[in-house]
Amino acid sequence: MRRPIAVGLAGCLVLAGCGGGDGASILGKETLVAGVRPDLPGIGFKRPDGTFEGLDVDVSRYLAERMGKKVRFVPALARDRERLLRDGDVDMVLTFWLEPEWKQRLGFAGPYLLSYQDILVRDDEKGVRGVRDLKGRKICAVTGSGAAEAVTVERQVPAVPVAARSYDECMRMLADRRIDAITTNDTILAGLKTRQGAGFRLLNARFGERRTGIAIRRGDPGGCEALNRAITEMYQDGTMASVMRKWFGTSGLDLSDVEVPQFEGCT
Repeated sequence: MRRPIAVGLAGCLVLAGCGGGDGASILGKETLVAGVRPDLPGIGFKRPDGTFEGLDVDVSRYLAERMGKKVRFVPALARDRERLLRDGDVDMVLTFWLEPEWKQRLGFAGPYLLSYQDILVRDDEKGVRGVRDLKGRKICAVTGSGAAEAVTVERQVPAVPVAARSYDECMRMLADRRIDAITTNDTILAGLKTRQGAGFRLLNARFGERRTGIAIRRGDPGGCEALNRAITEMYQDGTMASVMRKWFGTSGLDLSDVEVPQFEGCT
């Protein structure tokens, strides 16, 4: 489904023009500190030399450049990301689902990516074809991600969550049959599958649209609007389509319709 380009950026369109009421706007910073996942191949991954790579790294660099700023990266695991924002250790965190619970505590720009929840299984698993087939199955539950709850609570499928600290741990558990499936964003699963190679299969079940936004501290509508404007430009000039092909072009993920999502507004 194609999405219209969002145009509701009235108010604080000048990138350095207005900030949040608490004086902590990202607009006043020369360097933005971006929290990205260190454990998601293709999304955000910390290499052995300490540098970061992935879709969220490329997106952060583009957005910072459009805002006339530099960017620095720090690791932000799912369980740590809200604390990092609250303590001021980061200015923004990528790969954050736009969920009502989190929107009560954090500000959000975007979404910058529309994806769907999907399921990754072993190649020899023939009994799981969709989310309902996860009934009674062990699924990975990464602390702080919310993906397992999207199955057991939102969809009311009585799967059996098995706690994990990272998706690397999920992959190890799937490989040695301690769990039956991993479920989360299709882009995350595509990155894991691309890195792992043979032995695993992405179902393309595509249930539950996931609007992935950029979390920032509350009270910064100017910073939010500036990010939204840069996101729009990233889609309009073809950069987003290019980086999606770069990281997921060989994964089998459908990349035929990369359109800017409709924003949810800044408050």
